[in-house]
This record gives sequence, structure tokens and C-alpha cells, in this order.
Amino acid sequence: MLKGVFPIVVTPFHDDGRIDYPSLDRLIEHLLEQGAHGLGLFGNASEGYTLMAAERSAMLRHIAARVNGRAPLVASTGHTGTDAAAALSKEAQDLGASALMVLPPYFMKPDGEGLMHYYGAISHAVTIPIMVQDAPLMTQVPMPVALLARMAREIENVRSVKVEAPPTAPKIGALHAAAPSLALFGGLNGQFLIEEAGRGSAGVMPSSDATWVFVRVLDLLAKGDTNEAWRLFSIALPLLRFELQPGLGVSAAKHNLAAEGVIASARVRHPTSSLDSAALAELAVLRELVAAERS
Repeated sequence: MLKGVFPIVVTPFHDDGRIDYPSLDRLIEHLLEQGAHGLGLFGNASEGYTLMAAERSAMLRHIAARVNGRAPLVASTGHTGTDAAAALSKEAQDLGASALMVLPPYFMKPDGEGLMHYYGAISHAVTIPIMVQDAPLMTQVPMPVALLARMAREIENVRSVKVEAPPTAPKIGALHAAAPSLALFGGLNGQFLIEEAGRGSAGVMPSSDATWVFVRVLDLLAKGDTNEAWRLFSIALPLLRFELQPGLGVSAAKHNLAAEGVIASARVRHPTSSLDSAALAELAVLRELVAAERS
């Protein structure tokens, strides 16, 4: 069962927009050194929506070789078409993914039976676990607790749900009660990590620039030191809030990683937005607050 901190790996680009593989290698090692329990690939924080099919395949092959079994890889393989999602999922499995994170079809927006068919078709195409990504703010596709619990019962490879349907903690609690076999993960940059952990979550999938904070907070919670967990997390919350601004979070995370020397450039691909000079100054203050806590 998946468990722990699975940062969504940003995609480093050279200034000319090409994928920067040396920076990607440094980032992978950086995340593992900070204690990441696994890695999320091609999610929104990865700018997966800007990557071409050949780039995704090449990146997954490269990352799988680099990680070499040191941590599970969860690849995002959702698509607007069921056959395409099944094919993408099978390819990701063949290229080294340990599990799949799958958005529902967000163009036609199927009903409950249509979603059962979609995830069932993907399950038939693969043998690795499927994480259903419940993200209605982005997809406008609601997936109530009863439907997700039914997926867990009736679709063989549905083993996990990433709950990004606010308020997340109550939904995680209800889903944990209805389908205790599911590994439940929080998203939305981990802003409700502690509440979600208290309701039965197995982990969190934030961006790539504060992995050590999430690892340390979960360790503190496991030891029963809730007060210290809250103290540390409260220091990071202004940064997490800043990064939740629509369209700006990826740029912020990349600037933080570039400031640490992990990646060479904070370049993003359109339509992802870049921070302006005022926002960069604001971000630097928040970054230093978190960095001071680590030292």
C-alpha cells in the first residue's frame, strides 16, 4: 500500500524550453535525500499538461532508471478518452510506473456508471494499483464517497484515492470509514495535512520544494508530538498558501528549487504563468522563513 510523502516532481526546463535532464537528476536525488517515500509524475505541478507524449515516455523511462527501485513512482495517466487513458496507463506500467494517478474524463463529464466503466477499463489494461484523483475544482466531475467506495469494491486495481475535493479532511474521514482498504492521500499542496492525517489519510502529494517539511511533520505525528507538528507546519503554511494561487504555484516551486541550486532554471511552459518581480520578492521572504527552520 502506498504511504507517506509523494512530492509531485516538477519538470525542469532549459531556458529554451527543452527538458533539462541534468536538473531532473539532481531533483530526483534531492527529493529522495529529503525523505520522500515515493514520487508523483506528470501531475499539475509537473506541468504534465504541457508535455508531449514522446516527452512523457522518455521522462518516465529516464526517471525509472535513475530511481532504480529506491521509491515507488506514481504516474498520472488520465485522459479525456477511455481507450486513450487505458493505453497511456499500460504504457506507463511498461515503462516502470509502480502505480497510476488517474483523473476522470473532464471534457464529457460522465455520470457514475460512466466513471465505473472508465476506471474499470483502465484496471483491465494494467496490473499495478490505480489512484483515483478526486479533483472536482479542476475537472468539475464530482465523485461522492459512495461511488469511490464502490470503485474500491468492484474495480480490482483501484487501491487509492487522492482527495482534492474541499473540505478534504471530512471526506477523507468518511471515505476511510466506508472503504478502509483504500490508501487515501491529500493533495492541494498538502495544506490540510495534519487534519487529513487525523482522519485516516495514508500520505500527501505536495509540490517538490518543501518535501522535508512534510516528512518531518508526518514523523512528528507518528510519534504523537502533535504540538511540534503544528508548530513546524504553521511556519510552512504561508508558503503553501502562496503556492496555491491559481497558475502561479509551479513557478513559485521552481524558483525555490532554483534558489537552492537543485534545478538550473525556473522556466515554465505556457500557459503556466511566471511570477513577476513583486511576487518573487514576496516568495523570497516566505522561502527564508522555512529555510531558517531547517537550519
